[in-house]
Amino acid sequence: MRVSDLDRDMSDVIPTGSSPDSSFLFERMAAVTLDATRPAPGARVLDSAAGLGQDSRALGARGVLAVCVEPSHRMTSLGRMLDAEQGGGATWVQAWSESLPFADDSFDAAFCKGALDHFDHPDRCIAELARVVRPGGRVVLAVANFDALGCRLQRLLDRSGRETPPGRRTWHVPSDHFTRYDPALLRAQLEAHAHLEAWTGISLLWGVRPWMRLLERLPASWGTGLLRAADALARALPGLADVIVVAGRPR
Repeated sequence: MRVSDLDRDMSDVIPTGSSPDSSFLFERMAAVTLDATRPAPGARVLDSAAGLGQDSRALGARGVLAVCVEPSHRMTSLGRMLDAEQGGGATWVQAWSESLPFADDSFDAAFCKGALDHFDHPDRCIAELARVVRPGGRVVLAVANFDALGCRLQRLLDRSGRETPPGRRTWHVPSDHFTRYDPALLRAQLEAHAHLEAWTGISLLWGVRPWMRLLERLPASWGTGLLRAADALARALPGLADVIVVAGRPR
């Protein structure tokens, strides 16, 4: 990760719209990731590359003692401000996740949601998360799958010469992502440092334009039903899902 990437406007590489499929995907991604940490009251959980700390505030509402690690000074400052405004109780540490300033076995769980592919050396991040989690605890990773069914379909549509609006294609790896994750790579990197315990997919067909248009035209209840049905298929076929969540026990 380049230092210059930490504090810049990310709207050119991260979709900021509120389309039904995006809202569903990000809500499910947060819920599944946090549940995978097994957040018991009083547990100590590390939020790696925490951003603005919204996930740690959600854990705090469950009685979890969250620690946010974030390299960006701007994000850390804003996160602390939001904690003060919204009543969050997370501890904030400005640090790189490839070199965590914590002792071995310091946490009951650690997670990295949607940020692993931003690191220059994601394997070092995973190794550090496994190091600071106690034996029997959990390391949880949630990563965009660029081998997803949605990426494959939209790539075919784009290459067919059909409508090609300007901007980044959903199947393109953004410029600030340094690893193109697929299921095999994610599993191999986790299993180098943890015993795989859980593996699931979230959402199908995110960003496929005909799918997006269909969802926007349908009544909200019908669209939600379709999104839930697609998500059920993603759980059964994680290799085709838009996002993959894995959880493992440190070796």
